Amino acid sequence: MKHDARPLGVFDSGIGGLTVFRELLRLLPDEELLYFGDVARLPYGNKSKEGVTRFSREIAHFLLEKDVKAIVVACNTASAHALATLEQELPVPVVGVIESGARAAAKHTASGRVGVIATAGTVRSGAYTRALAAQRADLTVTERACPLFVPLVEEGWTEHAVTRQVAHEYLAPLEGHGLDTLILGCTHYPLLKGVIGDEMGSDVTLVDSGEETARTVGELLAARGLSAPLGRTPAHAIFLSDLPVAFEQTAVRFLGRALPPVEVVTVAP
Repeated sequence: MKHDARPLGVFDSGIGGLTVFRELLRLLPDEELLYFGDVARLPYGNKSKEGVTRFSREIAHFLLEKDVKAIVVACNTASAHALATLEQELPVPVVGVIESGARAAAKHTASGRVGVIATAGTVRSGAYTRALAAQRADLTVTERACPLFVPLVEEGWTEHAVTRQVAHEYLAPLEGHGLDTLILGCTHYPLLKGVIGDEMGSDVTLVDSGEETARTVGELLAARGLSAPLGRTPAHAIFLSDLPVAFEQTAVRFLGRALPPVEVVTVAP
């Protein structure tokens, strides 16, 4: 079996993609991961498609200079707006979070009724609805924007009474749609699985796009002979376009472990 020791590149508009990074660490422990968080230009959700695509190109080329063997777009907005362009232009495989989540949801749902919660920008893009329709034409998809979830997660209020009240306001309207599957369409939302699960009930399966993306990446690497050699201790790294106040405290919460080395860098246009 062929192996490839080169690192795997991962990027997001900020730190939310660290939940995808976490799943990659868990499911692909031999892979060396290089993460780029574009915190200087976040959020991407209120940027134009052209702007997000430009940012994504710049980050991708930064990662290519680090000799990555594949790139994971760990950002729903960038996956919605820039993935197709990156797939066409880059010399390495590119995996986004939307297709992986949609594939898992379409496979799981028995009723054919799937919900998607995401940021307003991702919902406006319609990317999940299109991705689900490509998987199964018979699905009924209900999308709901939950923008306040992001600041609540970054504040660390993952079990706070205020968060539960906000979750009820956002999710109660979904309860009449007969959903049996709900996609967590933002990289922050897996940290709210407990609150979201309590609100939706045990009959609704939550699909974590980050977890599904990690599985997709593992399958792709194996199929193309790009998997890392087994049994090594990889050297991970985090690159940021700026260093926010209290970054480490927040990032550790997302990653669930101590951070690898962090470096602030500038990406070239």
